[in-house]
Amino acid sequence: MSDDILFPATEPHRHGMLPVDDLHTIYWEECGNPDGIPVLFLHGGPGAGTSPTHRRFFHPEHYRIVLFDQRGAGKSLPLGEYRQNTTQLLISDIEQLRAMLGIDQWLVFGGSWGSTLALAYGETHPERCLGFILRGIFMCTRKEVDWFVNGMRWFYPEIHQRFAEGVPEDERGDLLQAYVKRLFCDDPAIYTEAARNWSRYEGSCLFLEPQADAIASFESDAVSLGIGRLEAHYMLNGAFMEDDALITNIARIRHLPAVIVQGRYDVICPPVSAWRLHNAWPEAAYHVIQNAGHAAMEPGIAKALVQATEDFRLRRTFS
Repeated sequence: MSDDILFPATEPHRHGMLPVDDLHTIYWEECGNPDGIPVLFLHGGPGAGTSPTHRRFFHPEHYRIVLFDQRGAGKSLPLGEYRQNTTQLLISDIEQLRAMLGIDQWLVFGGSWGSTLALAYGETHPERCLGFILRGIFMCTRKEVDWFVNGMRWFYPEIHQRFAEGVPEDERGDLLQAYVKRLFCDDPAIYTEAARNWSRYEGSCLFLEPQADAIASFESDAVSLGIGRLEAHYMLNGAFMEDDALITNIARIRHLPAVIVQGRYDVICPPVSAWRLHNAWPEAAYHVIQNAGHAAMEPGIAKALVQATEDFRLRRTFS
């Protein structure tokens, strides 16, 4: 993507490790203007972690930018740990982080799984939210999980076949369970290979036009272990929520400003989920990017996200 779409690179002026329980310690960082509009960036996956590029959606002179790696992801420890890892615990971590930083309210920005967590957090703590920027909507319903595991073969048959071939033929009738069996076993050789297969499958379907560098990064152990284990964990458990709970409880945040940015050719999180969310939340601005797939770094999506952060900075609402 064109580098001039985003704001210039910026470095954290504070960062650290926050122990959130007896097992997990999360990495956090803060950059931009300490007196600016607080904004929380929620990464995707679950398990994908943050990157320096994620800081660049926000004007560093005007935003107080907070990023963290969720349990089991990125620099958080232990990497790929799925025990004591639920949506409710992630929400609790966000509140611990907010309290530690002394922030009363913040804008919540999340894409893909980050949109799931943003909605879940907002519906639990609406009083802590200034608004929402949501991209590539995923609500972890049974239909969405089935689409990810099985349905994407309609668009990426050769990639899905390679994914399916990661388990024995007699187990391919239930790919989620077959991968769960391997991802959650005690043998590092087995769960590492399964995680790499899972993560490659997702990385190969992210962009409208395949990006070799992105696929390679998804195959690395540092990325794939978090993505493979945690995505399977959350999909298996329906994100630890009642099915379609995020739509059911949308009234809790409908009074807050929001924008939904969705790639037209997003195969990982098809537009029907964004459309359902918009129908339940008609006050939210809704933008379908016609020449984009799933990734935040698709040029059209990145441009829309930057426009959204600028809209909120200037007017505290979205167009």
